[in-house]
Amino acid sequence: MGLSKISVNDESVDEKALKIKYQKGNKRGDKYRMKRRSGVLFPIFSLASEFGIGCFSQEAYEFIDFLKKAGQTYWQVLPLGQTGFGDSPYQPVSAFAGNPYFIDLKELMEEGFLSEEVRSLDFGQNPERVDYGAVYTNRLKALRMAYPCFREKMAQDGEEGEELSGQYQDFLSKASFWLEDYSLYCSLKDRFDGKSWLDWDPAFKERDPETIKKAESDLQESIGFYNFIQFMFYRQWERLHDYAAAQGIQIIGDVPFYVSMDSCDAWAHPEVFRFDRNLDPEVVAGCPPDAFSQTGQLWGNPIYDWEAERKRKYSWWIRRIRANAELFDILRIDHFHGFAEYYEIPFGDETAENGEIRKGPGMDFFREMKRQIGDVPIIAEDLGTITPLNEKLLKDSGYPGMKVLQYAFDGSESSWYLPYKHPFNCVVYTGTHDNTTILDWVEHASDHDRDFARQYIHSENTDYGTFVWDFIREAYRSTADTCIIPLQDYLVMGAEARINTPGSFGRNWQWRLKPHYLSDALAQSMYRLAHIYGRLPEPEEEAGKDEEVDIVSNMRENNKEF
Repeated sequence: MGLSKISVNDESVDEKALKIKYQKGNKRGDKYRMKRRSGVLFPIFSLASEFGIGCFSQEAYEFIDFLKKAGQTYWQVLPLGQTGFGDSPYQPVSAFAGNPYFIDLKELMEEGFLSEEVRSLDFGQNPERVDYGAVYTNRLKALRMAYPCFREKMAQDGEEGEELSGQYQDFLSKASFWLEDYSLYCSLKDRFDGKSWLDWDPAFKERDPETIKKAESDLQESIGFYNFIQFMFYRQWERLHDYAAAQGIQIIGDVPFYVSMDSCDAWAHPEVFRFDRNLDPEVVAGCPPDAFSQTGQLWGNPIYDWEAERKRKYSWWIRRIRANAELFDILRIDHFHGFAEYYEIPFGDETAENGEIRKGPGMDFFREMKRQIGDVPIIAEDLGTITPLNEKLLKDSGYPGMKVLQYAFDGSESSWYLPYKHPFNCVVYTGTHDNTTILDWVEHASDHDRDFARQYIHSENTDYGTFVWDFIREAYRSTADTCIIPLQDYLVMGAEARINTPGSFGRNWQWRLKPHYLSDALAQSMYRLAHIYGRLPEPEEEAGKDEEVDIVSNMRENNKEF
């Protein structure tokens, strides 16, 4: 196993090679255009698996095979970071650490780190929903069962033990700049019964050197465990990523703009954020009041101290981008507007009404990023309120933005999301993880919006299943270079398959695909669309290219509940 993919330490990464990797991309002039291709949005946690949540298991490899058979190029996933309270991947515990839930326990069993005893643990009883309570309780319990066996195998004489130990030590060295803080932070969280670092004793909160040194000594066992789970996460992800590359599938990763207030990053690097001398936040993130919320949205994330970051040449952010550039083939940066301007709210306010809009670092950050790393393929999540400042940043950066078809059909009949307004250099979606499915959308849209959409996409009949596929077809034939469709829309699923409803709690990030649910017929239908609308990867696969496929019949066959 070559662990160079996680070589994110400034001293060990081959920056020249990384620059070459991205300068060979699809850049045309100063624009970071992607080739005319298509892909599927499907979170890792939504995969089927026998241990309660999707992970880097055989089902992930089979999904890559499905994408290849379907003539797709991209697999877009949601953030892979470790989640905390609320289970949102956009509130990561660490900007660098992977989610332990995604480690394949079956692979640990096959390698001799776990016994059949792990199958007796309760990971949730519903194969179509993630039970985060059960996963939280028993996933880490299973990994703790594996850790002693892992250490024993490393200590064994012979080639196998030496190879495993060498890989592990290599990982510890290359990931040390974030791993040491992360593992200590998690160990202290356990010690303090899960309390936020903001509520720790001052010596721990302020990272008193003597206190930290003693804690590192006292918590060696726990620190070793958290090192182990990150090693396993990165080890399994690299294998999956390599397999995807071998099949011609590129993975689009998602980089959250903010980190959680109760995160390793905020504790270990308070200089990156707007904290006072007592390490209490001065301001927090959110959105101003608008037509959807009279009091705005109070997210509560720490705000970056962009002026301090500029003086340090954006060192923390550059490390973050570099790490993600090694994990994925293309990065989707969430809340791209935040680099142009952001909304800050006084800490302690109960609503977002008293916040202020501030300017972000703008192109200065991206010029510095390019100087240090090279041309990283990026998709800008530019949804939401369009202002002259963030519109200019998107244009100046040259990154493709996003066009969501659900937003195209409104009362104005002139939305900038309408397909005839799409530039080549953008990514078109039927919907994102924050949208409901197309089936649910058309069932609950106003009569005007539904009729306008039907007329526009030439889907006049009342069969909503056919409408969904006509809607997908409209995305495929867009002039947008890239077309990404959520898997639930291909399956003509309803509100039960929605990933997230912003501003709500309780049922988000839970939907999972039933085992063995994807069919060859569906793959053929997707392949046919990619062929007709010029989105097949090169060289084009001839097998099945000219085969006529009844898309709606295949869709009905694949989704038995339709």
